Amino acid sequence: MSRLERRPLGTTGLQVSILGLGTVKLGRDTGLKYPRPFTIPDDAAAGRLLDQAAELGINLLDTAPAYGDAEQRLGRLLAAGNRRRDDWVIVTKTGEIHENGVSRFDFSPEHTRSSVMRSLERLGTDRIDCVLIHSDGGDLEILREQGTLDVLADLKQAGVIRAFGMSTKTLAGGLAAVAHCDLVMVTLNRDQVDELPVLAAAHRRGCGVLVKKPLASGHLGAEAGDLLRWVTSRRGVTSAVVGTIDPQHLIANVAAIESDRPPPYAVSPPPRS
Repeated sequence: MSRLERRPLGTTGLQVSILGLGTVKLGRDTGLKYPRPFTIPDDAAAGRLLDQAAELGINLLDTAPAYGDAEQRLGRLLAAGNRRRDDWVIVTKTGEIHENGVSRFDFSPEHTRSSVMRSLERLGTDRIDCVLIHSDGGDLEILREQGTLDVLADLKQAGVIRAFGMSTKTLAGGLAAVAHCDLVMVTLNRDQVDELPVLAAAHRRGCGVLVKKPLASGHLGAEAGDLLRWVTSRRGVTSAVVGTIDPQHLIANVAAIESDRPPPYAVSPPPRS
């Protein structure tokens, strides 16, 4: 199997694999919407997962303070063995805090700055490649009124982060993020295609696009491979992020993306049966 294609993440100068690894299952097992329960892997199993990802050519890691202790674990794991921090593009977030099974949100400038500095410490790194605002659904109000973007722009200017954007929940928010950020993360899968116009806007502006929930948080089964190829073949998409703790799932996902078959759907995936 060849190593995964890498694409430029907008104009950030970063090159990322077209499949990224989401890490929520490395640190959190409560308040999630996955169809089946799972056990958070120990460090040995998590290390094997990272090594498998690297072997496949995956270099994008998606994490967040809201993912329990995923940031701390990544920091330890990337410092261990023969793993090199510079081999990875790390995306983390700010805005959502998940404690005692409950999420709360804070987009204030003060929290944003402290959150990024805490992520630096947890990840054991001197810079973060990308920081996304972890939206609570009020995308436009956050972008326009909270001052979050100003702090992230300052941190980018200072070299603490290389790029910033928003993990959005609305079409209007996605379009606004494209206009003001280096990258945007949108939801795109069989059942959620409302944000497709964001891809076209991002392509025109040269904004990076990460896709979250391409498999609807594990609720899609037999057609998962086709849907991954459909998502990653959309013009404007840089990378699709899939959260798994099973190295075999990673192998299967990469094989599906690299299949010689053409993308199965012309514009939108088939409606849910």
